[in-house]
Amino acid sequence: MLQGAFRSVGAEVTSPWFYTQLGLIMAAAGVAMGLAAALRSRIDVTSVAMGWPTPLRLLVRVLLQSTTTAFFAVITLIMRIVMVTMTWPSRSYLLITAASLAFAWLIIRLATSVIRNEFAVRLLSVSAWTVAALSIIGLLDQTLDALDSVAVVLGGIRVSPLLVIKTTVAMAVALWLASVVSKFLESRINSARDLTPSLQVLLVKMVRLLLIVIAVAVVLSAVGINLSSLAIFSGAVGVGLGFGLQKIVANFVSGIILLADKSVKPGDLITVGDNFGRISAMNTRYISVAAGDGREFLIPNEDLVTQKVTNWTYTDKNTLVKVKFRTNYDADPRAVCKLAVDIAVATPRVTKLKPPTCLITEFADYGMNFALTFWIADPDAGMDNVRSDVMLALWDAFKREGIRVPYPVRDIRVRGPLPVDAVLEQPN
Repeated sequence: MLQGAFRSVGAEVTSPWFYTQLGLIMAAAGVAMGLAAALRSRIDVTSVAMGWPTPLRLLVRVLLQSTTTAFFAVITLIMRIVMVTMTWPSRSYLLITAASLAFAWLIIRLATSVIRNEFAVRLLSVSAWTVAALSIIGLLDQTLDALDSVAVVLGGIRVSPLLVIKTTVAMAVALWLASVVSKFLESRINSARDLTPSLQVLLVKMVRLLLIVIAVAVVLSAVGINLSSLAIFSGAVGVGLGFGLQKIVANFVSGIILLADKSVKPGDLITVGDNFGRISAMNTRYISVAAGDGREFLIPNEDLVTQKVTNWTYTDKNTLVKVKFRTNYDADPRAVCKLAVDIAVATPRVTKLKPPTCLITEFADYGMNFALTFWIADPDAGMDNVRSDVMLALWDAFKREGIRVPYPVRDIRVRGPLPVDAVLEQPN
């Protein structure tokens, strides 16, 4: 078969019509590049497609980028028609082949314009065009037979290069479709008002996992792989889970448990160890806790299941804030408590549903200790800032009312005379 193909190619190369067609193809390529450059210099895609839907803008941009291919395909097709009318069709086969290849590339580029991943677009375009080119020149069946002729048997599965290519391409397409459907369903689930945030996250993760499992099962069945023959690989995966992946599985299962029991959910204010902040996202392996100062703590899900977690907004977002202060014994403690309560009531973020309270807690050595407690309904906006506002207002009120804040005074007593070595200079 290969010897016959080589003899056919040799006969065609020695024919003068081969070089005639090759010259016409090169001329068509030059004219197409000139026309495309002139067209692109006169058209601004941004101004023309302004206000159009995103897919249509992408289609127009790809079409403008592929004007060289489009002009080349049209010109070679016209040359083919002219050659057919003037001579035998067999003397213009190279022109129709070049036109077909150009049209195939143009159609593939337009079809892949909806994909935004540049690497995926190139990989899919080159793969599809290669298959189309082999089909156009009539070598697709021979190529498939050659790829399928070399194979090895692994665990009862006949693995050949053709099977690997088919599985890879089908898997990529299936996972891409699963991702598109997952994003659509995720938007619908997140827009449902009757679902809690934790239930939304749980449903999104379960839907995504289910779609991936379905995509993998469909692809393996479509390429002819019996799922029961994968028992040896599932055993290897089990060994891997037992030795090196137990933490990943533990975090995944812990994430499912956290979403199911609703102990924490996005938006909650939590404290885990020394980490304090608001839950901004719950992922498969970890949760993201925003500290409020630009930092985000990535805490493994297993830690939230096995460690002590303080959830400030578990059942109620109202949070108690305590301010401790001290006055001297010259102040009236009842007046101090009333002044502190009035200041807390006047602070904007302090809720009015639960009135503030001020208690005297101790008669200490240097003064009276007080504890002012009040509630806020937005702890995610910060607790230190509202505590600071109240303390500054207390300071201003104490200055205005003449109430002093005591502080320890330390006296140094010197017992007995201090020895001083003095050197007297003798007069000259």
